[in-house]
Amino acid sequence: MSGARSTTPILETKALTRAFGGLVAVDHLDLSVHPGEIVGLLGPNGSGKTTALNLISGLLRPDSGAIRFDGYDIAGAAAYRIARLGIARTFQLVRVLDGMTCLDNVKAGLAFHHPPLPHGEIETRARTLLQRVGLERHVQRAVSQMTYIDRKRLELARALALAPKLLLLDEWLAGLNPSELQTGISLIRSLKDDGLPILLVEHVMDAIRSLCDRCVVMNSGRKIAEGTVHDVLADPAVIEAYLGAPAHA
Repeated sequence: MSGARSTTPILETKALTRAFGGLVAVDHLDLSVHPGEIVGLLGPNGSGKTTALNLISGLLRPDSGAIRFDGYDIAGAAAYRIARLGIARTFQLVRVLDGMTCLDNVKAGLAFHHPPLPHGEIETRARTLLQRVGLERHVQRAVSQMTYIDRKRLELARALALAPKLLLLDEWLAGLNPSELQTGISLIRSLKDDGLPILLVEHVMDAIRSLCDRCVVMNSGRKIAEGTVHDVLADPAVIEAYLGAPAHA
């Protein structure tokens, strides 16, 4: 891992649990994210990763367990309160406003900035955010005419409009072609270089190896491994979870 890590996590969950009927989607999950690091949250489809992000961001309430963020107990808090404390996220399915321009999408996000921004500052800040994600030439472009990666960049700009202290990325790199993937990896790495800690749900192994300082691996709602990328991807339990067969088979 690059650089020294703070001993105090900015995010920490303890025994975090959420069930849907008889299905325990997240089962006593412990994880942490420290300032300045990217943590990969890995696991096969259906392992509970997105549910974990939904619990952290307030879209779901946990049945039990603790979530502490930047010194606050946020378990069960409303999503808008958690966002105001400094957690921003993206989604598996890109969420942008198709009937608007890039600029107006980001301005709409900035309208909820806390504390409120002066009216004259909103457009300037929106243009800066679009430049930050590489969309400075698409300020007035209609979202409906944008490519897939540019829609993803726009969603990221909207997330950054919150000036977050922690960013949750849910398969943000999924569906990109090889050149787009390298662009996306570079953009995420630049956010880390700016000091923004990130919890990254991802299946793209090139991205995981390039970006993550540590990984937490889930299967059937439980954490089955945690450690460096190299150690986690070599763990027999992780190999079995992904491949469905023992590592020696």
